[in-house]
Amino acid sequence: MSLLGHRQCRLAVGVDVGGTWVRVAALADGRRVGSVALRTPPVPELATFLPSVWRRRRWTGRVDTLVVAARGVWLPRERRTLKRALRGLARRVLVIADVQAAWHATHDGGAGVLVLAGTGSIVLGRDARGRWARAGGLGPLLGDEGSAFWIGRAWLRARAAAPAQRRLAVRRDAVPAIAALAPRVVARARRGDRLAARIVREAQAHLADQAREVTRALGLRGAVPVGGAGSVMGDRWFAAGVRRALARAGVKVRWRAARGAPVDAAARLAATLADGDGRRDRA
Repeated sequence: MSLLGHRQCRLAVGVDVGGTWVRVAALADGRRVGSVALRTPPVPELATFLPSVWRRRRWTGRVDTLVVAARGVWLPRERRTLKRALRGLARRVLVIADVQAAWHATHDGGAGVLVLAGTGSIVLGRDARGRWARAGGLGPLLGDEGSAFWIGRAWLRARAAAPAQRRLAVRRDAVPAIAALAPRVVARARRGDRLAARIVREAQAHLADQAREVTRALGLRGAVPVGGAGSVMGDRWFAAGVRRALARAGVKVRWRAARGAPVDAAARLAATLADGDGRRDRA
């Protein structure tokens, strides 16, 4: 939608910094009035990248609240560093982890758990009091169990010849290249390939174990609202296997579908900041 009719409106802006794309959504009076999708710059360069977006869209001086969801900012000091760099872009700025935006895209407040499995993996939960807990999310060297990278690596170890393994391992984009094998492994598993099925079952079990860890850490009882995000969990057959693994692990689940993209959730969160409702996501 054009901004021409909203030149005097104050804006609430959400930014989702993904691995490939940075997505920006602007709301005025609760309605989306602008959006941008561009190739992602390194997170430290956001302080120069976003002002250029503001200038091109004629948003300079009009952004009231800004929520930036970025990777690599889980620790409070990391969020504070990025927040300081973004001062001046809006009257109020909130920096959250990208997985928190994905959580908000699935859960409308309250308590719930998000199982995110794409190139990497993490499970994030929040209770009704606003306490967060996570499991996984340690990256390809130390974790990412159940992720596309984990699935692709397990397949390579079991099936690929050493030269093929080396060719992928020494690529500059080794992690996404190996993760790109996951859809084929999942498809093989669905068709009955025994090795692929074993790998996929182990991936699903890892994700279910992490979700159980989060539910226990938060003391969530009864049927726990759980949703999925990321390319791997976006496969309905794979996600159904995670739900079955959760049931075997003793976790009762009430499955929730996402209500929109993470950038939309970030924009909605920005719109609540004027009322002070975003405090639970602060560092």
